[in-house]
Amino acid sequence: MPAVQTADGQRCDAEDTSVPVTEELYTAKVYEHLSIPVYVSLHGRASLIRNRPFSGDSSDSSDTEELLSVHSSPVGTKSLMKNDSLDSNLSDDYMIPPDAMADADVSVKPSKMKDEFKNKLLDKVKSMSAAQSTASIQSKGSMHSKISVASKESSASKSYTLERDHKKKTVILEKTGYLSKLGGRVKTWKKQWFMIKNGELLYYKTQNDRRPAGRITLDSQCAVSKAANATTFQVESKTKKRTYYLAGDTEQVAEEWVKAIQDVLKRTTSRVIFEQTNNKAVLKGWLTKVKHGHTRKCWCVLSGKNFIYYRNQNDRVPIGTINMKSARVEEIAEAQDSDDELLDDAPPPPSSSSSDKKQKQYTVAIHVEDQGTTYLLINTREDKETWLYHLTMTSGGGVGASGTQFEQLISKLMEVDGDPSCALWKHPLLLHSRESISEPLTTLPMEHQQFEAVRLFKSCQLFMSVLVDRAGIDYHVVLAQNALQLCLAHPELQSELYCQLIKQTTRHLSPPKSGVQNLFLCASHSWFLCDSAQANSPTSTATLNGNDKLNPASFVFLQGYMLLAMCIALFLPKPHRILWYLKMHLQRHADSRTELGKYAMFCQRALERCERNGGREAKPSRMEALSIITRNPYQTSLPCSIPVHFLNGAYQVVGFDGSTSVEEFVCTLNHEVALRDARCSGFALFTDDPAGKDIEHCLQSQVKICDVISAWEQTWKEKQCGKVEHSKVVRLTYKNRFYFKSQSKAEGDMERLLLCHQVGLQIADDRFPLSYEMALELVALMVQIEHGDYRPGSTHSSGGTATPPSQLVAHSIERFMPKRYRTPQQQQTEQKALTATVQKMWESKLHGKSQPDCVRCFLTAARKWPFLGARLYQVKVSGPSWGLGSTRSR
Repeated sequence: MPAVQTADGQRCDAEDTSVPVTEELYTAKVYEHLSIPVYVSLHGRASLIRNRPFSGDSSDSSDTEELLSVHSSPVGTKSLMKNDSLDSNLSDDYMIPPDAMADADVSVKPSKMKDEFKNKLLDKVKSMSAAQSTASIQSKGSMHSKISVASKESSASKSYTLERDHKKKTVILEKTGYLSKLGGRVKTWKKQWFMIKNGELLYYKTQNDRRPAGRITLDSQCAVSKAANATTFQVESKTKKRTYYLAGDTEQVAEEWVKAIQDVLKRTTSRVIFEQTNNKAVLKGWLTKVKHGHTRKCWCVLSGKNFIYYRNQNDRVPIGTINMKSARVEEIAEAQDSDDELLDDAPPPPSSSSSDKKQKQYTVAIHVEDQGTTYLLINTREDKETWLYHLTMTSGGGVGASGTQFEQLISKLMEVDGDPSCALWKHPLLLHSRESISEPLTTLPMEHQQFEAVRLFKSCQLFMSVLVDRAGIDYHVVLAQNALQLCLAHPELQSELYCQLIKQTTRHLSPPKSGVQNLFLCASHSWFLCDSAQANSPTSTATLNGNDKLNPASFVFLQGYMLLAMCIALFLPKPHRILWYLKMHLQRHADSRTELGKYAMFCQRALERCERNGGREAKPSRMEALSIITRNPYQTSLPCSIPVHFLNGAYQVVGFDGSTSVEEFVCTLNHEVALRDARCSGFALFTDDPAGKDIEHCLQSQVKICDVISAWEQTWKEKQCGKVEHSKVVRLTYKNRFYFKSQSKAEGDMERLLLCHQVGLQIADDRFPLSYEMALELVALMVQIEHGDYRPGSTHSSGGTATPPSQLVAHSIERFMPKRYRTPQQQQTEQKALTATVQKMWESKLHGKSQPDCVRCFLTAARKWPFLGARLYQVKVSGPSWGLGSTRSR
């Protein structure tokens, strides 16, 4: 029986089963003399990996033929459909297409495969002859280890990540498959294997090629496009200056490839934008984005010329971007469904709640020619105005080549971001004109609107060209009121008025003088005044007198700014390009060293206030116009002021501007007189009736205080049949409207004092059920509160005059004594007796009591009546009267 030498040098018989047979023996015997290629089964397909078997030597494996360890995916086994990505750890040389998978589960347990493999080897070796089995066996072969490990491959899972090695770079696989590519020199279609990986589009001659035939970098310099109903598409690389023409087997395949390439382009482009402009975002916040009828709440960032939106605030990779350079932005009443892009559901932000869906939302639409329309739902009006303005500015105003010449010039200035060195600022159409215009500066479709626009320009010229004289100042007040009232009645003229005022307050810059002229100019001043940049500044001292041929006197521009200041407080231009132009105009002319610059700075503050609080409903009152014309409002942040009267006879002067609401006015008043918030104290602001009726009008918190004054003046003039009495002004009174018993413990001294006087007046109107004795005691308390301790034989100072005590008591009786206890038929002796009784109480019972103590005593007595603070209002029932009763009730 032939002998066999083992790897450790021992000899044994081949047929002797008692001799231990090692695994190395069987491996060497099977592969030693085989010359056939070796295949490996991968997911049900046989793949060639070598032309000859492995010899077991460790040096037999080269870098180009190395197999990678395949790790089982933690995801459960699943059949892959077409265009799904594959999770595998094969090398790039053996990439399997997504549609190469079998529909059945082909996973094999590693332990089972190893046992079957070993049993087959044992059977094969036992059947071999002893002569063929004589050989030197190496130690454990590397190929057996690799094949056994390669067989551990699990079913593919739907994932985008391929891990080649723990220490190697992660490969991101987007899509693989066959496409037809049009040749560069020879225009023929060749079918090649394409792969999207790591932001590149790679293509191979065959699927098994190791090195790609070419690559296309998918970055911001790359673009993909496809015609409708076509199987071909093109990829343009600006970096290589080449266009690649590709084709799929069907239109659906081509669409899938285009979508995959677009997704990669969005990610790579957005990542660059995020890294470069994350700290330079113009605006950011949560918005609801609607597209193709699907809604998603996104974290939106407006940076540069791009509108970027993310799933969450901390994400670095956005969902998508919109290039605003060629977009058109507009505000619409209600969002509509677009016909583009199906959005996935996204988790709402942490601050969102169900109540957000119930409140009113504003809609802004972004129209892009190739991408359709995107709608943004915004919750508040302030946020809507902010987003609408910045989106419009980023998109270039949405005018393009349309509109009037004046509007086109503004759009061109917006394209260069208002560059101060741009020559368009010196265009004659944008500068002051001595002659009247023949057509509107903005687009006005109606003929009567165009006619009114020309008349409006002439009114502005009259206001600016006639020097303000204090004796005839009402001429300018009436001109300003009429022009602004016309714009309030016709909102389409508001933007036109702004363009006219900006034009007429922009002077012509004088051309630079020669060196000799500058020398003589600076001889009487300073050598440092020869700076040409300062000389050409819009607000420099050298240009105030201007060019005699082009620029008028300096007061013309100053009075133009007066009219502009009154206009800004009323309304702002609706087209955002005009609003941008207004802001740039004020920014270029703002200068605290000149009168024009101070007015420009005041207009900047007024513009910010109007953006925050909204526009007005009435033209400026005479009081407001005088405060702007007679003094430079830059000196104070609140150019207007008016006294507010209290029921104790005192008053407080409060300042305000054109955008101050009643709520802001009341807050300022409470702060100055140390009162609580009106929602706690129940106090409110009232005006007298302009028609002279004995009624008062309560002011709502959202109304502008200037609108109240203007409406009061207008009503008073109508009642006076055109007669003007400038000394007559509105009277504002601050008093309690609602009494909250639960809030009485937090009352302050000033609040109790005012409430005490108000209750005293109600007592005088017989609104309290008081006895005669109690009424006398309360009147005595009011005397002590108003005048302090009684001083016999001396006089008390009241209103700057010395008054005897008896007269003070008589005056208090007339004000606070109930009417039923003092009738006109009372004899003079009865009145003197009543006065003496109150005076005696004042002198004997209240001497030494402080004002807060007397107020507390007065209110304690008044609060014993359960109906303290109750009001009776006359109302009218609206709707049907249900067949019975009258329509009025008390």
